[in-house]
Amino acid sequence: MKRIKRFVFLSIILFTTSIGSALAETTENVAQENISNFDWTPVINAIIQVESNGDKNAKSGASVGAMQITPVLVFECNRILRRKKSKKRFKLSDRYSLAKSKEMFLLIQSVYNPLNNIEKAIRSWNGGNHYSVSRTQRYFNKVMSILK
Repeated sequence: MKRIKRFVFLSIILFTTSIGSALAETTENVAQENISNFDWTPVINAIIQVESNGDKNAKSGASVGAMQITPVLVFECNRILRRKKSKKRFKLSDRYSLAKSKEMFLLIQSVYNPLNNIEKAIRSWNGGNHYSVSRTQRYFNKVMSILK
């Protein structure tokens, strides 16, 4: 009886794990498809204007580059890439590259904003994934004024 219970328990665990993997893979594929079909260019350009006025060498504390990327964001991008089993990695110096900064933005959006919500993208770029609406309101207004 004990062996049967163990077998049933392990079967349930394996089944739910495989379903979870399949769902995660499907969600990631949908997110990747959404991000590739969505044009973030106007949002990125507006963020660049607000963050650095287009200066790719801009510095403010730990944030650098045209998009004012922090080391934490670079590490998060590399964590995502590891999870996706990609060999690609970003370096801290990549924050000064406009092309690589845009890649990091798109990678973050593909994972944390798979529905391509512009407001969420802007607010989270300023306040992180657990942003406060009230604390990001001024930044959001600045970016939106450039977008209009």
